[in-house]
Amino acid sequence: MISVEVDDELARQAQEHLDATGTDAAVVAADGTDGWPPGAPYDRVVSTYAVDQVPWAWVEQTRPGGRIVTPWGRLGHVALTVADDHRSAVGWMQGLATFMPARGTPPASSWPHVRGTGPADDERPFTRDLHPLKDDAYLLFALRIHLPDVQISTGMDDDGVNVWLHDGVASWATLSTLPDGKAVAYQGGPRRLADELEPAWEWWLAEGQPTLYDFGMTVKPERQYVWCRDAATGPRWPLQAHDRAAV
Repeated sequence: MISVEVDDELARQAQEHLDATGTDAAVVAADGTDGWPPGAPYDRVVSTYAVDQVPWAWVEQTRPGGRIVTPWGRLGHVALTVADDHRSAVGWMQGLATFMPARGTPPASSWPHVRGTGPADDERPFTRDLHPLKDDAYLLFALRIHLPDVQISTGMDDDGVNVWLHDGVASWATLSTLPDGKAVAYQGGPRRLADELEPAWEWWLAEGQPTLYDFGMTVKPERQYVWCRDAATGPRWPLQAHDRAAV
């Protein structure tokens, strides 16, 4: 067994602790994004940090039929099986999980930073009940697939659920429950995030509210994508790389 740790001192300490327990494992100081070619091929690759794209090096260094398990994005984790021809890895989401991102990933912008202090550019009624955005993890996962760069957070006050959205750059939206139980959307920036949220939400409802376990991922050398229900024929969403850092 080989463990890869980018920090030299942490790698040294980990090796000492493993040796003290008699565990047959080697710890190497290197960038985990690149795997560890000298030890390949592997039967299993297990990541303990979240990626937005699965490094192709992990697929290259895993045997055909081997498994790659990694946290993905901000909500899920996926288990992939490397194809017999070694040209792809495919698998299903396995559950909800939140892990640290790759070391060196820029910190996410906060909602107040993106929101700023100016007035909203747009205000309109929002006709959906906001509670699912607070309570339904499967809806949030589907929205993460459709709107991968949009951060969604929620809170409660005396009137009900409030929702804050931002894209980490310049666009934001607030969905607020009013005393009469209705909701209103305030939006600002070049994008209208509440307007983007609604069709993604409608897709999820029209598809029968798929759970996280209805989604899977395909990784190929030239592209990666998430799909729903069927890897070959189901709807798919391409993945964009956001992380390339030592971990």
